[in-house]
Amino acid sequence: MFKVAVVGGSGLLGRALVDELARETSWQVFATAFSRPSPAMVALDIRDAQAVGRFIERSAPDAVVIAAAERRPDVCEHDPALARALNVDAVRTIAAAANQCGAWTLSISTDYVFDGTHPPYRHDSAPAPLNAYGRSKLDGERALSDTARRGCVLRLPLLYGPIVSWAESAVTSLVPAIAASATADSQPAAMDAWAIRYPTYTPDVACVIRQMLERHASGKAISGIVQWSGDEPMTKYEIAVRVADALRLDAQLEPQRTPIDTTPRPHNCHLESSRLEALGFGRRTPFDTAIRKVLTAFPWRSGPRRV
Repeated sequence: MFKVAVVGGSGLLGRALVDELARETSWQVFATAFSRPSPAMVALDIRDAQAVGRFIERSAPDAVVIAAAERRPDVCEHDPALARALNVDAVRTIAAAANQCGAWTLSISTDYVFDGTHPPYRHDSAPAPLNAYGRSKLDGERALSDTARRGCVLRLPLLYGPIVSWAESAVTSLVPAIAASATADSQPAAMDAWAIRYPTYTPDVACVIRQMLERHASGKAISGIVQWSGDEPMTKYEIAVRVADALRLDAQLEPQRTPIDTTPRPHNCHLESSRLEALGFGRRTPFDTAIRKVLTAFPWRSGPRRV
């Protein structure tokens, strides 16, 4: 039986991956959680090296997927020690433990390892992160490369998908402001119209990771760095317009043409996905289709709706 450990199985991407892998009836999946443990998941703090070692030893996986991370740029900027502990040191710890049972390790990274000035970016383009989050994820890539005997890095852009709170994704986190702007006597909600993002649906990413795991199970593990991205460029303002339309809200949205975030962010970090596409991997659900699925599944309150 092929065994997979998903570290961070209760997060935005981790849940989508656990759901995807559950369809593989001949596989055994072990998932961990920190902030949202459940009876189906093992409670694990990835900063605890001994606990990580015990989990890997007990589960003896053939593959480990590291979906746990500190992904909030503002948090990383204000607490770089936490960012390093979760995004660098924990990767090294997990990869070292995986080596003990000969497991292949997949670590998730980000488009923010690039400065956004010369897109699109290939897997072998020179990184140049602008903020603490990007630097920590780049150092995490290097930690995996230096530690794992068999491993791979998967870079991803802005993620969205089924949620347990609006704040889980920078896409759905816009909903409260969008809804508030549609109420009587409300002020327009300012939305960044400068940085270009490529929102990517977590069930699609989970499909890609499953395909990578299948390749490993067949003895053809992928190594080095690969990338996957949605193919619809849009600013936060354009995302908000499409979310408001999906919610049928008459939102008042104000585009901000210059950067308004206190933490520096890149302009356009479009990731080229050619390595995985050449293998026939991947699935891309149109944004309007996917965001409607997300919003339909999550309860919300709003102001006036279109009729």
